[in-house]
Amino acid sequence: MSGPLPSSVLFCCDHNSVRSPMAEGIMRKFYGSETFVQSVGVRNDREVDGFSVAVCDEIGVEIDRHQTRSFDEMEDWGDDLSGFDLIIAMSPASLRRAQELTRYYHLDVEYWPVLDPTGLGETREAKLAAYRQTRDQIVERLTSRFGPPTQGRET
Repeated sequence: MSGPLPSSVLFCCDHNSVRSPMAEGIMRKFYGSETFVQSVGVRNDREVDGFSVAVCDEIGVEIDRHQTRSFDEMEDWGDDLSGFDLIIAMSPASLRRAQELTRYYHLDVEYWPVLDPTGLGETREAKLAAYRQTRDQIVERLTSRFGPPTQGRET
């Protein structure tokens, strides 16, 4: 069921290094400046994942300059969760954290269980296949939720 684009979306996952930066980048590519979009993790203890960069690059989405950050850093920097219309959690830990932080706000938190590809596959090609599966799940979720891309989509 497709719905209207919110004016702002925050994607979250465990480390802000794989799923949430992929979702942020893909949403920007598909919907342009129609929606303000950011991403965050429960923790910030990793850099953006190279396999995520590679599979996003395959569809014309650049995330190589993504700076990871945590919910705590977001709060420290003065960003307020209440400024977002929608928070999309992609892991159980990020869903719990988002719900905990928004219990006093009236904003929607959705849970999109998306595959965590880290640790899957023995070879480079097998790892890339797992990351492509994650990317494709995100693409499917975005287009199901917000409709077809309004900006150019390269595949």
